Amino acid sequence: MYAILRKEIHSFFASPIGYLVIGLFLVVTGLFLWVFEGQFNVVNSGFADLAPFFQLAPWIFIFLIPAVTMRSFSEEQKMGTLELLLTKPMSTFKLALGKYLGAFILVVLALLPTLIYVAAIYALGNPVGNLDVGVTIGSYLGLLLLGATFVSIGVYCSTLSNNQIVAFIIAVFLSFLFYFGFEGISNYNLMGNADVYISGLGMQSHFDSISRGVIDTRDLIYFLSLIGCFLYLTIDRLHKMR
Repeated sequence: MYAILRKEIHSFFASPIGYLVIGLFLVVTGLFLWVFEGQFNVVNSGFADLAPFFQLAPWIFIFLIPAVTMRSFSEEQKMGTLELLLTKPMSTFKLALGKYLGAFILVVLALLPTLIYVAAIYALGNPVGNLDVGVTIGSYLGLLLLGATFVSIGVYCSTLSNNQIVAFIIAVFLSFLFYFGFEGISNYNLMGNADVYISGLGMQSHFDSISRGVIDTRDLIYFLSLIGCFLYLTIDRLHKMR
């Protein structure tokens, strides 16, 4: 597993992919938070609050993370190296986990520089330091769980096709469905009292709950269950391909 993990991280930073992903995430969030006029602009909001960042980041993740994970197994299938990996004395669990952790570490590395935003908001507060630390920590935890779940979806989708674009499109669709789809359906009030349960099937309600700074075990179980589910589907898919 560690060999696969090292290979994944090396492949990200031996090519422009890793730098491009981190740079693109920082540039896009930076422009929306500090330059572009609109609802995400922190300076014009009048509040020393990073809420706009935590509202914006999931939508960027929906497209950025599938772009990272689409090559995980799709490229291996296209180049014919997946067969070699599957014949090595290594379980499919370790193979899937190595690919998963490699992509997740890249997501973590993309988030680390955004701590500069926290320092900036801390300094801009009136008085200085007027920042809800609990909410900020909870929001970062929620973003990590969200990113980890998107990665598990993306890695699974990369096993479905040897075409990276197809894997990307499927991953974006599933990520959007799980993040906003159920919430959007519940907003139509089609199911009466059941709408709250439909909303609870989506990631957005659980992410919003954690972002309030209150860590509920139900939210943690939800995200961990989704990650486990898609990793299981990935392993099962690899078993069938072996």
